[in-house]
Amino acid sequence: MVQVPAARYLQRAKDLVDSRYAEPITVDDLAAAAGLSRAHFSRMFTRTFGEPPRAYLQTRRLERAASLLRYTDRSVADICVMVGLQSVGSFTTSFAHVYGLPPAAYRESMPPAVTHARVPSCILARDTRPLPDSRVKTAHGKKTTLGAKP
Repeated sequence: MVQVPAARYLQRAKDLVDSRYAEPITVDDLAAAAGLSRAHFSRMFTRTFGEPPRAYLQTRRLERAASLLRYTDRSVADICVMVGLQSVGSFTTSFAHVYGLPPAAYRESMPPAVTHARVPSCILARDTRPLPDSRVKTAHGKKTTLGAKP
């Protein structure tokens, strides 16, 4: 039987954090996803990814919060809740520690959210254009499929 590397099991937990960071995830949940005991999971996660599981979860939440501050006009309190944090005060402190500015000042240092075009208008026009009709009208008013032989 082939031995599966431990990093593969740890990746399951990392993927869980990446996809469900806004939910109340605990280290026990992550350890269960990896199929390891909590203590062993924490040691292996830190050794493999360079930071403890709780720190990784906090990093993902703060990254998402920074993105929401840049690209939306939602309030700081709304963003705090959206990324899965409970206290606006601790969110502000953590955010300022990582980004050097409190959330409101960080937002003010960026261009307003309305100036960001998330998708270029030419792409929007191309992708929202109705599909061309694949049938062609004949002289008799009947529709035929392109390339069909009579």
